Amino acid sequence: MSFIPVLIGTVAFAILAPVIGCFLAGLDRKISARMQGRVGPPLLQPYYDVRKLIEKDDVTVSGVDGVYMTAALVFTAFAGGIFFSGGNLLMSAFVITMAALFFIMAAYSSRSPYAEVGAGREAIQVMSYEPMVLLMAVCFYLASGSFMVADVFRGSVPVICYTVPAFIGFLFILTIKLRKSPFDLSTSHHAHQELVRGTTTEMSGKTLAKTEVMHWCETVLFLGWTGMFFLWGNPVSILLAIVVALLAWFLEIWIDNNFARVKWQAMLKWAWVVALVAGGVNIVVLMGFMF
Repeated sequence: MSFIPVLIGTVAFAILAPVIGCFLAGLDRKISARMQGRVGPPLLQPYYDVRKLIEKDDVTVSGVDGVYMTAALVFTAFAGGIFFSGGNLLMSAFVITMAALFFIMAAYSSRSPYAEVGAGREAIQVMSYEPMVLLMAVCFYLASGSFMVADVFRGSVPVICYTVPAFIGFLFILTIKLRKSPFDLSTSHHAHQELVRGTTTEMSGKTLAKTEVMHWCETVLFLGWTGMFFLWGNPVSILLAIVVALLAWFLEIWIDNNFARVKWQAMLKWAWVVALVAGGVNIVVLMGFMF
């Protein structure tokens, strides 16, 4: 994997992903409001919120949470750059996990009991979805013959033709990765769950703004992973991938507004069962075709 394309992809992702993610966040609020019988805030309300946060002073207990959040944001941009430059899918998954770990460290550094509980729950969420992410990458490798995302454009059929169980499993853990109900245990991006916001309880000003921008970038990256299953040698497949990604995103919003939060034990158990069944069965089937 060449460094130059990844560097260009990272810069492009760092510029474009917050714009796209901000628009999706605003649309998320509008759609959620309509589902609840409300008008909802303006479409650009997430942008207004972040701009206001940037203008405020940071009020911090430890003084290092801003540094951790900067690292998390950088790793998120790097993970997006790797993926959208056609790089290694497994490396992109590892780097975005590093971003999640820095996010957890930022919450722990405040020493707030609410933030510490949120950080612990965020760690459990990582343990819940990570097995399925790794199995998805393995299925992608077995189906395409490579971990490189760019190689899907050399195929005659989309990867989904060989990875339907893995795709279903990924859609399940996508709810956890996007921190949507019923799996938004560490923090909620809407006010319908609780007033104390878990991991971000003690964050303010520019630090909280970095958290919001990171979430926007994560949304774009994870939707990119979703659309990846539907790419092949035909350029029209890019449009198909975008449509599927948006449909998956709408499904997550619907789930978020129709299911109550579950306990962390249920999330961990369900996620691992789905990973074992969906990912495990898909790998066995693909290995059977290989031999």
